[in-house]
Amino acid sequence: MSFRCITIYTKKYETFSDIYEEVLNQPLSEFEEKEIEGITISDAGAVPEGYIEQMKSKPEVAVMKIKEKGITILQHGEVFEMLIPVE
Repeated sequence: MSFRCITIYTKKYETFSDIYEEVLNQPLSEFEEKEIEGITISDAGAVPEGYIEQMKSKPEVAVMKIKEKGITILQHGEVFEMLIPVE
């Protein structure tokens, strides 16, 4: 399965949580940037195979799952990465 990565440039979980649904509903082209409530989001394109497993093994990366949608969220540094499954 391949994944598309949307990067949300904030280090605050509360901020990410507030705009999460809006980010999911944003039609972004590959590598396009937009701003939602003052927070920059961008489509980082396709994720290389093995990226999620590689990131999960790093101690500085927090991993969250939204099982019903198949989405993995990685939080590290000052960004959240939403990895959305692509058909």
